[in-house]
Amino acid sequence: MQTVSRFHSGPATQTLRVLTYNVHSCRGTDRRHDPARIAEVIAGCSPDIIALQELDVGRVRTGGIDQANVIADHLKMQAHFHPALHVEEEKYGDAILTALPSRLVRAAALPSTGEPRGAIWTEVDFAGQAIQVVNTHFGLWRRERIAQATALLGADWLGSEQCRLHPTLFIGDLNAVPSSMAYRLLAGRLRIGMPANGRRARPTFPSLWPLLRLDHIFTNKRLTVSDVQVIDNPLARVASDHLPLLATVDCEVAESAGWQEKPGRQSHTISA
Repeated sequence: MQTVSRFHSGPATQTLRVLTYNVHSCRGTDRRHDPARIAEVIAGCSPDIIALQELDVGRVRTGGIDQANVIADHLKMQAHFHPALHVEEEKYGDAILTALPSRLVRAAALPSTGEPRGAIWTEVDFAGQAIQVVNTHFGLWRRERIAQATALLGADWLGSEQCRLHPTLFIGDLNAVPSSMAYRLLAGRLRIGMPANGRRARPTFPSLWPLLRLDHIFTNKRLTVSDVQVIDNPLARVASDHLPLLATVDCEVAESAGWQEKPGRQSHTISA
């Protein structure tokens, strides 16, 4: 099924729906492994750009399937995948999915003291705008997260000319609450996506009894988040141990851009 982008009320502004979701290897709180259920949760949000964390590709524990491409197939999108962990044929990492024209810019490891972590950066063509999208999954230790945030703010990533000059999204599971140092480092350089009602953003983990806000969406000054919502419904509560976070992002475009029809998916994988 083909989809089209949604227009905001302003003649030179379009809205982009962006979702981040730690899918927990597509294993739900009921212990059932079900990528199709994850895809159903995502489809209910109608996102244009999706950042996924904790995907298995070719791993025995989840049947050897390519979860990034299985979910992309369900959504008729393109998947860009980066394995933060790569042992023989088994891979585990993060992906960016979209049906908009896109290309992989960079995918690399981040400083890690525990489980290997990485980040993936794609450029997405949205109504003539080159949107930079960086997705990551931070580690479990405080110093590790600070090192990872510092690296991503550097010249190879968010501090690059490409990210400074173009609209940029930084999204993912940071394993960090808003009071943490890693979060504050990022918030000092980027805009924080917040709910339209002005209330504090809701927690995203654990999905059955959400207590912590670990999943976040930031932008640079060339984008504005008009709303953020946690997707908290019965299906989302069982599909993964995290709840998805959905942002509505306002993007200024040329008035002649018109409606943009989205192409089908292709897949791209880059090794660490």
